[in-house]
Amino acid sequence: MIQPTPQSTAQVAGHPIHAMLVPIPVVCFVGTLVTDIAYWLTANMQWANFSAWLLSVGLIVSALAVLAGLIDFFGDRRIRRIRTAWIHAAGNAVALVLSIINVFVHSRDAYTSVVPTGLILSAVVVLILGLTGWLGAALVHRHGVGVQAEERA
Repeated sequence: MIQPTPQSTAQVAGHPIHAMLVPIPVVCFVGTLVTDIAYWLTANMQWANFSAWLLSVGLIVSALAVLAGLIDFFGDRRIRRIRTAWIHAAGNAVALVLSIINVFVHSRDAYTSVVPTGLILSAVVVLILGLTGWLGAALVHRHGVGVQAEERA
């Protein structure tokens, strides 16, 4: 039977894996911005250490979220027909690349690990994630991606 809405291919007991994983890297990348700002204001090196750890955890879980997202994207051609899905994926890819660069920036020593490049990269990533998160919500709420038919009624 064909589902009336695009379905998540990567799921556990009907729950989309991508949607379950995404909050973790988002929180880590927002936390990186917060700890970068704290380091900028205090010059306490521990804040820069927190940033590096948050970036690392965010990137590890992002890899899993990307995998689940790609399985969903290529698993149902109806998802690929939605322009919002393409923008959501491209924006997240840009945020991921910037975060990879940012983790290398944060691996440097002392003040240059955060200010100004790390702080700017963290802020740009958070802005991009705000936009792609909005688009991800639109995929669910407007286009019904991953929503069971009985939930839409």
